[in-house]
Amino acid sequence: MDKMTTIPHPDQARIAGIGEPGKVRSRTRAAKRVRGLSDRMMAWLFIAPTIALLLAINIFPLVWMIRLSFTSLNLSMSYLPLRFVGLDNFSDILSDEDIWIRLQTTAQFVIASVALQVVVGFGLALLINRRFRGHSFWTTIILLPMMLSPAVVGNFWTLLFQPQIGPFNYLVSLFTGVPPSSFSMTGEVALAPWTIVLVDTWMWAPYVMLICLAGLRSIPDYIYEAAEVDRASSWRQFWSITLPMTVPFLMLAVLFRAIENFKMFDMVNLLTSGGPGSTTELVSITLKRAAFEKWRTGYSSALAIILFVTVFGAANIYVKALNRVKQR
Repeated sequence: MDKMTTIPHPDQARIAGIGEPGKVRSRTRAAKRVRGLSDRMMAWLFIAPTIALLLAINIFPLVWMIRLSFTSLNLSMSYLPLRFVGLDNFSDILSDEDIWIRLQTTAQFVIASVALQVVVGFGLALLINRRFRGHSFWTTIILLPMMLSPAVVGNFWTLLFQPQIGPFNYLVSLFTGVPPSSFSMTGEVALAPWTIVLVDTWMWAPYVMLICLAGLRSIPDYIYEAAEVDRASSWRQFWSITLPMTVPFLMLAVLFRAIENFKMFDMVNLLTSGGPGSTTELVSITLKRAAFEKWRTGYSSALAIILFVTVFGAANIYVKALNRVKQR
């Protein structure tokens, strides 16, 4: 017996969507739209807390600081009405000779410390890259200083530099014959600037070493093999291969350390507090004193904006130079 074919009623076919492909496609499109909207909402749900946190911690304080920089706000005289002073705070800062002296002191510290860190860090990277026996152990030992808090490092070296009980003076006396109590690394005008450079180099040269080590490990071995076939000496290989190919990494290390050292505060504050006198008073310490000792909030906000614009502008120019070096 032949099987009977059931023909659906037109109304049933219309309800089921049979024979009406346009409606099926529209329903599929609507389903995709609803599903896409749901995915978009889920994405915003995950991103929203991060955006809110960014606005609360970074953007809002920055906008508020810009607003305060145009006012005469002084928290020690908060009973006075808040006045809009325009660019007076900026004018006072840029015409203040003490601010320019602090900027010069900061620039000298940044140049000396970064230069020393690059030399020491690059030398350590060349040494560690040789993969001698026990190099992993010594790499860990070298990296220990950068794992410490600047507050811990500042207190640690303050004890080491004590003229009466600190071992540093006795070590210098052992090699020079100078009495240990006859000088103070943190209390003399000629020695205090080099003290903060020395401590900062001890702490952050390992960081430069890591960046340089990454650059050295990225150089292909076949380049050195080809140089050896051409009978190039080790010195020639260094100047023609190693140094040119690690220059972008060195420049990157200089950028990172210069930005960090320009805003250096905690370690210098613990070591010398800007002394003796104002020999080691960096601009960050001047900013702290204006904001939290003299309570000149409007003035300190303007100073912070000037420092931000200075660092941001210098970093942009440096990054453009770095990109040109990478493209060569």
